[in-house]
Amino acid sequence: MTFVLDPAATAAGYRLEVHDSLGSTSTQALERARAGEPGPLWVVTREQTGGRGRRGKGWGWIPGNHAASLLWPVPAGLAPDRVATLGFVAGVAVERALRRACGPGVEGRGPDFRLKWPNDVLLDGAKLVGILLEMETLPGRGAFVTVGIGINVAGAPDGLPYAATSLAQAGCAVDAPGLFRLLSAAWVEAERLWDEGRGFPCIRQSWLSAAAGLGGTVNVQSGGRTASGTFETIDEGGRLVVRLHDGTPLAVSAGEVHFGTAATAA
Repeated sequence: MTFVLDPAATAAGYRLEVHDSLGSTSTQALERARAGEPGPLWVVTREQTGGRGRRGKGWGWIPGNHAASLLWPVPAGLAPDRVATLGFVAGVAVERALRRACGPGVEGRGPDFRLKWPNDVLLDGAKLVGILLEMETLPGRGAFVTVGIGINVAGAPDGLPYAATSLAQAGCAVDAPGLFRLLSAAWVEAERLWDEGRGFPCIRQSWLSAAAGLGGTVNVQSGGRTASGTFETIDEGGRLVVRLHDGTPLAVSAGEVHFGTAATAA
């Protein structure tokens, strides 16, 4: 099966560039922007040799897994805090695509996909998807965001400091091209709902409906300190809101999040 865009994505003006092998789809997408590519453009590869996650962490590769990045031109005047909420758009789009790919299952109940703040997707408490947003401003051209999405379709790397899984392990019979086509359509839906940040309240509700650990105990390491409490919600800016043990609310913009037995390094 070959990589193709869903017709809804093509109609919305998205284009696709497919490679046999790349170091990083996000690096390639940014290089295309520097060379004059206007976007929006999906960059997909069948093999990724230098994938990366947040804070420079590597993203291991197993043949058959999904590696794609979207080059998205930032509209003039769109505030950086609104741009940052695209990570939640990606999470909602990925979760929808996964549910459509895997269906309800033989007992009428689909796999337990959960969105982990700020940018992971879990399956039965183990990491399945990593999402990475990067932004670059080009002189005379404005700003571009790359939304990198790595999904363990065929297998999960060994030796990680957290639990990881794959769609194959869960019995979901989908390949990377099939999943990408669903994702390209789900992104269009979610991005339109987001509406340059004006519709973030709707995205926020969709994200919270699939949130991992909501209402449970959470530990957050941020800025050299550790805070513990209850994962209460995400606020209108996408910050994690923790109700500390003394009742004080704490809004966290970035950090490593751990909760329950589903903890993974953010």
